[in-house]
Amino acid sequence: MTGAVSNPIVVMQRHELKYLLSAEKTEYLKERLKGRMEPDRFGLTTIASLYYDTPDRRLIRASLDKPAFKEKIRLRSYGPAADDSAVFLELKRKADGVVYKRRVQSTIPQVERFFAGEGDVCGGGQINREITVFRDHYRPLVPACLIAYDRIAYAEPGSDLRLTIDGNPRYRADRLDLRGPMDGVSLLPEGWSVLEVKAQCALPLWLAKILSAGEIYKGSFSKYGEAYQRQMEKAPCADRKKEDSSCFIQFIPQMLPLRSSF
Repeated sequence: MTGAVSNPIVVMQRHELKYLLSAEKTEYLKERLKGRMEPDRFGLTTIASLYYDTPDRRLIRASLDKPAFKEKIRLRSYGPAADDSAVFLELKRKADGVVYKRRVQSTIPQVERFFAGEGDVCGGGQINREITVFRDHYRPLVPACLIAYDRIAYAEPGSDLRLTIDGNPRYRADRLDLRGPMDGVSLLPEGWSVLEVKAQCALPLWLAKILSAGEIYKGSFSKYGEAYQRQMEKAPCADRKKEDSSCFIQFIPQMLPLRSSF
């Protein structure tokens, strides 16, 4: 994916609900969505997100404490990127259950210069200023984790309802560059996926009935949060931050060893 992309600057405000799906429940849901929602024109798409954080991982540690307000920043590409590819820097905030996202189109070299303190991330404007204030507040921000997954996105005609199924979510803590392969360590058991339902209003009744009949229950899962905790578990005890001790296993309906939200 190279060159210009339409609608390069986007502001989003919505509710996001997350669910974990076994392979069987994934197929069940896809069947029940037929006639209601269809995959978008892009079909199955590999998405990679490079998360930036402080050297002591202040942002993800704060998020794992489940505060009323939290924020993070990531650079997203659709498949492996090149220097001239369109990539998207996203500032994502969550306050009282509502997600607010600012997104600007840029290139990897420009983003790298931006985090080094040189210039803007895009051509200016209000969102560029917001992202710059965020960068300066948390400075320095460095690449912390790369997350990739294979997404199918669904939309309901005539409404703002959007649904995504992310298969094979994976991470790596090295080779933190979107210009390369999209491999990594799996975050879920084989065949499992992450369902996200995104809407400005309440969940429609027809979808609530499908989820209930399939025993698909809202859970709590963050790809970056899970990856961070995997790395913490590998680190020697002396290297772990004292405040991380409360961030480990939390209950979710599927009884998998998965933890954080957002």
